[in-house]
Amino acid sequence: MGNKLVLVTGATGYIGGLLIPMLLEKGYRVRALAREPQRLRSRVWYSRIEIIEGDALQPFTLLAALDGVHTAYYLIHSMSIGHGYTELEIQAAQNFVNAADQTGVQHIIYLGGLAKPKNTGSNHMTSRIQTGATLRKGRVPVTEFRAGVIVGPGSISFEMIRYITEWFPIIVGPPWLSNVVQPIATQNVLEYLFAALEHPPTPRAVYEIGGPDVMPYGETMLRYARVRGLKRTLLSVPGIPIHVLAWFMGLLTPVPMKIARPLIGGLAGDSIVIRDRVRRVFPHVNLLGFEESVSKSLAELHPKYLERVWEVNDSLVTVLKHQGFFIDHRWLPVNATPEKVFDVFTNMGGQKGWPYADLLWKVRGWMDKLLGGPGLRSFAEPLQEGDVVDYYRVEVIEPNRLLRLHAELKAPGDGWMEWRVEKIGETTKLSQTGFFAPRGLSGFIYWYVLGPIHKLVFRGLIKAIAQQSET
Repeated sequence: MGNKLVLVTGATGYIGGLLIPMLLEKGYRVRALAREPQRLRSRVWYSRIEIIEGDALQPFTLLAALDGVHTAYYLIHSMSIGHGYTELEIQAAQNFVNAADQTGVQHIIYLGGLAKPKNTGSNHMTSRIQTGATLRKGRVPVTEFRAGVIVGPGSISFEMIRYITEWFPIIVGPPWLSNVVQPIATQNVLEYLFAALEHPPTPRAVYEIGGPDVMPYGETMLRYARVRGLKRTLLSVPGIPIHVLAWFMGLLTPVPMKIARPLIGGLAGDSIVIRDRVRRVFPHVNLLGFEESVSKSLAELHPKYLERVWEVNDSLVTVLKHQGFFIDHRWLPVNATPEKVFDVFTNMGGQKGWPYADLLWKVRGWMDKLLGGPGLRSFAEPLQEGDVVDYYRVEVIEPNRLLRLHAELKAPGDGWMEWRVEKIGETTKLSQTGFFAPRGLSGFIYWYVLGPIHKLVFRGLIKAIAQQSET
């Protein structure tokens, strides 16, 4: 096992990013192929793998990536390209097959889409099926898994369900909300992908995978709401154009419109397991039910579980929706030592006040007190985990590196503030990140109504911390 070199394509994607640490934990040597390797810098396993810059649409980059590889995971999708992506996906698969044949790869494992090959109902699902067929044309044995809705934080299909259900008390959608799906937990998808690595490959093996629950697509949102403690109603309205639905998805969820459109099209038909052969071949995979998968996902609604995609962005300000959160991230270079900067932001609040807009912080505390919250509280020195800072509680404090505060405000959601310091050359990088996980429609209204104030305060606060550190 330890001598096997495994290639993971699509390493910057959702499944690829979760599969790599699993392979490392099991003792495999891992190489990743990525079009933009810099996007992997924030991953904790970045220094433990070999990374090759390449693109399946550029055949000359594949030979180096596949050289010496025993098994290759094909997790490449091209939906983000937009119009014409289906032809490009087929070409990419053909290029990969040719390179795998030339380099002596012994096994290809592919994650495709769950739909009937002759009744897919969408370009997206047709492309997924055709990609698998193209991979099987080569000499290398291919194991193909076909999955539908994948349930886990960061999964595009799950984030669509999450955000739409959180947003709307009445969920309006087209009649295909009654189409039947068989969701599967991310954990189970990863277990199947890993099981195939340790199972002797057989030519042209195709497995349909799904969880134990089969339901109409609309039911996934109602069940999510039940687990989340929300009351939701479905309303079917015929004739809603796909591009209108995709526009709303792009506006209200983390899923870009050009990706939402083919995904929505893929819901035009049922997505269920017809041939359950996978349970006989890999019986040890313990399938999680849909509501259990949702519960596990909601348990990870915390900054420590987030894929910190904003950290590879060189922009001084990054505002995004991500894995159930609104995130406001800012950083500045500071001409001071990390110790000095850390000392400034660990001595904010309480009787010492906040270095920027202190009156606004106090007003928010008084309002919280009126609503039954903790309001303003002082803290003892030195600051330690579990201490209180006004309406925050210290969740994590690492000397000269990190402070994360969890808000105990009366609010329709959970919030955190985090500051980090890092020595870079002759200066210190100061990072400040605000996290808010809205709960239901009121949580979204709360965030957007207070958005201008948040922007003002967050921008001024990090600048004030930097200025005090440099004096």
